[in-house]
Amino acid sequence: MTLTLTVSDGVRALAPGFTHVAVEAHGLVNGPSTEASAALLDASARRLAARLDGRAPHEDPHMAAWRETYTAFGSKPSRTRNSAEALAKRALSAAGLPRINLLVDLYNAVSVAHLIPVGGEDLDRIEGGMRLLRATGEEEFVTVAGGEETVEHPDAGEVVWCDDRGVTCRRWNWRQGPRTRLTERTTSGIFLLESMAPLPVAEVQEAARELAELLAKFSPGAAIDVRAPESCV
Repeated sequence: MTLTLTVSDGVRALAPGFTHVAVEAHGLVNGPSTEASAALLDASARRLAARLDGRAPHEDPHMAAWRETYTAFGSKPSRTRNSAEALAKRALSAAGLPRINLLVDLYNAVSVAHLIPVGGEDLDRIEGGMRLLRATGEEEFVTVAGGEETVEHPDAGEVVWCDDRGVTCRRWNWRQGPRTRLTERTTSGIFLLESMAPLPVAEVQEAARELAELLAKFSPGAAIDVRAPESCV
């Protein structure tokens, strides 16, 4: 079953240069990080360094556009970075990129190599469709703090992804909730690649194709669908 993804009019007005491409996959095989997935992460860090050519991640025009958008809905982009910028900073540090699990490693590698925010959600944990909207502040975001489950509420006007049960990711792609994360038990997933102008839509499509190829390589026999890009224009 194809997951329905909806972008609200409020988000379209806020970010007319926003585009997202979804990769839906069924029959996935996940597990702990491997030497192969670790090698992909290391290679993506080298690709990022070559792309930036000595610049800091936030100096890239695509990351600058994300920062402007974060500022527009009231977030401080130097404190709550979009997921691609946060990963890029880690990729360029001495510690390098974290190893999470196989599927997360794959989409993190694509995110870093292309400097595009990429997220992955477990389709079996999503309730109803997914919507990108500006929060009222009443929505619930279930997370973990100090080892215990806790409920937060987004700021009014904050951009969030949510399903019928609540918020799945705060501040667009800043912090994902644990309920829908990809775990080692995940067999079906939706992967969202998100961009802002001036990044060409063709580059987002290229990144989505690269991710689909990696998913097919590491999960032979999986059914993978790369959707057409959806732009706020």
